[in-house]
Amino acid sequence: MTTTHFDYLIVGGGMVADTAARGIREIDADGSIGILSDDIDEPYTRPALSKKLWTDDEFTWDKVPLGTAADTGADIRLRTRATAVRPEEHEVDADGETFSYGKLLLATGGKPVALPVDDASNGERVLSFRTAEDYRRLRALAEDVDRIAVVGGGYIGSELAAALVQNGVDTVLIHTGAVLGDAVFPAALAERFETLFRDAGVEIVAGSKVEGGSADADGVTLGLENGDEVRADAVVSGLGIEVATDLAEKAGLAVDDGVHVDAQLRASVDDVYAAGDVASYPDRLLGRRRVEHVDNANEQGKAAGRNLAGAAEPYTHTPYYYSAVFGIRYEAVGTLDSSLETVEDWIDTDHGVVYYLDDDRVVGVLLWNVEEARDAARAVLAEADTLTRDDLVGRIR
Repeated sequence: MTTTHFDYLIVGGGMVADTAARGIREIDADGSIGILSDDIDEPYTRPALSKKLWTDDEFTWDKVPLGTAADTGADIRLRTRATAVRPEEHEVDADGETFSYGKLLLATGGKPVALPVDDASNGERVLSFRTAEDYRRLRALAEDVDRIAVVGGGYIGSELAAALVQNGVDTVLIHTGAVLGDAVFPAALAERFETLFRDAGVEIVAGSKVEGGSADADGVTLGLENGDEVRADAVVSGLGIEVATDLAEKAGLAVDDGVHVDAQLRASVDDVYAAGDVASYPDRLLGRRRVEHVDNANEQGKAAGRNLAGAAEPYTHTPYYYSAVFGIRYEAVGTLDSSLETVEDWIDTDHGVVYYLDDDRVVGVLLWNVEEARDAARAVLAEADTLTRDDLVGRIR
């Protein structure tokens, strides 16, 4: 096999790869950067795939690519899947070629959880949702068919259901909760959240897990665990991801709900780092965790890139995540779990803050239509040991 050397090699072609390459360039203007991506598109802004591309006519496709190669000089190898990492040799195998490296960043993310459907449509009617190509396929279906089922009540599933119904598609959303959002929102807020979807025309099938089904060129039949069936012209899965740690495990790296890294995002072997969805890192406010959202991808990717180039800086950012549907936007920092105790502080019916407490200590903050308050939420988490419930009401406005 031929061997190509890069001073910095990144395995994975998502938003982490983009910001890592930019982080490298902040320190090292000349070192060679290679990006091995199994995608068919160069790095792009992933949140737009389930948000603005569906709802904002001014956000056109030309705004999706991030311009990584042009801006950083990175050599991006598309349709290239890494199959082995040999840390002692500083080598990575991918599609019949060997790549040697000075420093390596694993940014492999994850793959969508697939539906348990017998698919005779060759993927034409049964879709996962992760990549730009998945968006293009779903967009084409939305224009060609009448009824699409979305499976999954998390932020991707809910965003897809909102996107489809707002584009004139008869949409059915299947999820396992009693009420949409009830795993994360207090009961009354979850009811309000689900009402947004019902009022928009989304059919909600709650308390139901898809345990089987079939698909062909004519449509899809989904079998639910309670014996019911849902029929649609197509189905898209919004069930989250399976973290892609296979390469790291085979290479002998420490893995524990992701690739285990230290505060500088270094893995357990020399000259190997990890960032983004795949990295289990020590958050300075919340302890060890793994975060699957864009803010973490951007900030952690940049930090990893700088450290690849020798910055030796701890990653101190506590990331947030957000969702936007039907004119509301919510942001969250920390742990949102409806089984925790909550303190709700509503400014009015449409704007408010929810604090999530574990043993009377704030571990998460939900900002409901409250803008520019993420730093204030982080400050609450940083001071959690000294705050009482009475201190929370009115603190964030």
